[in-house]
Amino acid sequence: MAGLYFDQFHVGQIFEHELRKTVTESDNMLFSTMTLNPQPLHIDRHFAKNTEWGEPLVNSLFTLGLVIGISVGDTTLGTTIGNLGMTETTFPNPLFQGDTVRVTTEVAAVRGSRSKPDRGIVDFIHRAYNQNDVLVCQTRRQAMMRRENV
Repeated sequence: MAGLYFDQFHVGQIFEHELRKTVTESDNMLFSTMTLNPQPLHIDRHFAKNTEWGEPLVNSLFTLGLVIGISVGDTTLGTTIGNLGMTETTFPNPLFQGDTVRVTTEVAAVRGSRSKPDRGIVDFIHRAYNQNDVLVCQTRRQAMMRRENV
C-alpha cells in the first residue's frame, strides 16, 4: 500500500504532496450541481461579476475534498480505517477557477487506541495553497489508522 501505517507517523512530520490540480469551471459546476448547491456565486459567472470577487468562487466543500484527496496517496491510501472528523476548517482566501492547488500535511498528534490495539488515531493538518503560495484552505483531520503488524 502507498499509505503509511499508524506506527509510521510521528508528530511534526511534514508531507509536501507532489500531486497538484488546476481547478476547472467544469469541476466547480459539476460538484455544485451534484450536491444540489445552486449558489450563484459558484455557478453563475454573470452574477459573480457583480460581487466583490468579480468571478465565481470554487465551492468550498469541493476545495476541502480536493485538499484531503491530494493527501491520500502519501498518507492514508489503503491504511486508513476511516475519517473521524474534520475540525478547525478555514478558507482564509478564495479559490478561483483556473487556480492550481498544492497541499502540505503536518502530523499534529498520534495516539493509540485504548480499546483496539490494531489501530490508532492520527491528527493531520492539511494546508492548501494556490499557485501564488496563498493559503486557501486549512483543516485538521482525525483519521483512524491501521497498525502494520498487529
